[in-house]
Amino acid sequence: MVPSNDGYSAPDYDRDLFGQRWADVDRNGCDTRNDVLARDLVTPTFKPGTRDCKVLSGTLTDPYSGASIAFVNGPDTSPHVQIDHVVALAWAWRQGAHEWTPEQREAFANDPRNLRASGEVTNQAKSDSGPSKWLPPAPELQCRFVMEWVSVVVDYKLTINDFDRYSAHQVLQTCPTP
Repeated sequence: MVPSNDGYSAPDYDRDLFGQRWADVDRNGCDTRNDVLARDLVTPTFKPGTRDCKVLSGTLTDPYSGASIAFVNGPDTSPHVQIDHVVALAWAWRQGAHEWTPEQREAFANDPRNLRASGEVTNQAKSDSGPSKWLPPAPELQCRFVMEWVSVVVDYKLTINDFDRYSAHQVLQTCPTP
């Protein structure tokens, strides 16, 4: 059972306390952002000479809306596909990550199990919400999201507020059994 916590006793959230953005935590020579893009895009193309570490283009099926989104690397186009933390960093901070070491926070921020390439619109709408305040707009994608969200919360021994616990439970009740 995941312990309850209202999240109000945590100090103010600061993204910088989660370490280097898109670090190469698995030491494969590629930053985490490009690892996630390579994993989540269909038919990704790579910049030559980068050992397939710089994604240039591909197609994303947004895991939250189901929409197909073309990704093209560039200052005006890259923001259309963003990397979402399934369990948002600010949410995790309020639910226990503020007590972790800097190394634990950086590992969490770059853990591929907690990262999904997603569309800009759905990622911005989700923000730092848990399932009580945000669920994927496509109902058929809510089970997968909540299952991944709960798995990360449990794996990292985060606490959970009663609203998110109730909402997660309600969604999981509707999920097909494996």
